Order: sequence, then C-alpha cells, then structure tokens
Amino acid sequence: GTQTMTKARFKRVLLKISGEALMGEGDYGIEPATVNRIAQDIKDAIAIGVEVCLVIGGGNIFRGVSGAAVGMDRATADHMGMLATVINSLAMQ
Repeated sequence: GTQTMTKARFKRVLLKISGEALMGEGDYGIEPATVNRIAQDIKDAIAIGVEVCLVIGGGNIFRGVSGAAVGMDRATADHMGMLATVINSLAMQ
C-alpha cells in the first residue's frame, strides 16, 4: 500500500486476525492474494516504525467447537484448532 503518514500514531500494536479473514472470497482455506494484501499492510506498518504482534485464528481450516459438538474428543478438537492456527501463521510468514 501507499504510505501517507511519516510517523506512526502508536509504537506497538497487537493485530488479531481471524482465520476467516484469510479465506478471501472462498468458503474455506487460504487465498494467497488476501494473505499477501494483509502481509503488505503489516510490512507497511513496520516500515514506519510500528512494532507489530500478530495473533491469528484457525477458523478457516478447523472449527474446534463444531468438531467437539459432533462427538470428537474436545482435547483433540482443540489440538486440531491449534494446528490450524500454526498453518495460518506459516502462510502469513
């Protein structure tokens, strides 16, 4: 993106992105163009001196609550959700 600011308003930000944000127009999964746009926005913030902490969900890949609701062991469902978050983190990296 283009930068119109010369100085950041905040020194540090915590950005929480839902896994669903990575789907773009899809019904599930990861849309590369959407990931690239978000990554560029983060890069732009870093370029003006903002320290960015990214928290990302995994709902585009797996919904733990719905898995547990159909009889899956809750701990297994939670582990699958955490792995989905790792997958999204790797995509953002």
